[in-house]
Amino acid sequence: MKKSRRNFFSKISLMGFAGLTFPAILSGNDRKNFTLLKENEKGLTILFQGDSITDGARSRNEDWNHVMGHGYAYLISSRLWFDYPKKKLMFYNRGISGNKVKDLLNRWQEDTIDLKPDLLSILIGVNDVSRIIANEYTLEEWKEDYKTLIKKTKAELPNTIIFLCEPFLLIDDWSRVKKLQWEEVMNKMQSIIRQLADHYKCVHIALQEPFNNSLKKTSAKYWVWDGLHPMPAGHELIARIWINEARNHLSFFEK
Repeated sequence: MKKSRRNFFSKISLMGFAGLTFPAILSGNDRKNFTLLKENEKGLTILFQGDSITDGARSRNEDWNHVMGHGYAYLISSRLWFDYPKKKLMFYNRGISGNKVKDLLNRWQEDTIDLKPDLLSILIGVNDVSRIIANEYTLEEWKEDYKTLIKKTKAELPNTIIFLCEPFLLIDDWSRVKKLQWEEVMNKMQSIIRQLADHYKCVHIALQEPFNNSLKKTSAKYWVWDGLHPMPAGHELIARIWINEARNHLSFFEK
């Protein structure tokens, strides 16, 4: 591999995003306790799970033109497939628009365990916020369901590395009352995810602070059009943070 290609990922966070800081890259995960996934003869399987942010309008058939959707999962997989064609990487996108944590739990066996991912990336939570505000269920119940996802995965796939991606908001023009309600629940949700990542030895991917920092560059709607769903630049921000964290866990990045 040419030197310029080896340096690509070390430079990627600077290209077009100078001035942004990515705390998930620089801190928050204990570098001494990293597990390094080494490719084997079968290659590596990486699975993205979540809601519409992950789904990205993906196809549900064998049309590989659309199978990864058009969001951050597509950006990550296309970049790594292009740069490492000999590493036998396999990516799956099983995000479903509108899903909540309980929905993931209901389909976890078929859409996660049976795929036997070497690296599982979860981004979920934003659809739960309004239900928690409406008292359909509590934040504690949400936490227990999320814990069950992790515990099932750890029990059946003990060698799988799990990325817990932080749900996020970037609100511009909501009413003050609605904004405060959503931010209160989301802040607690983010704290829970940090706790779960620490307790179950998962990798915490912080996203809220990088999105907050993106406001130093331009307005919220440039990154997240409705407060919840990323614009193309927002998906690219997630992809860059994710890839920089993955460099610590996938051995082929070292070559």
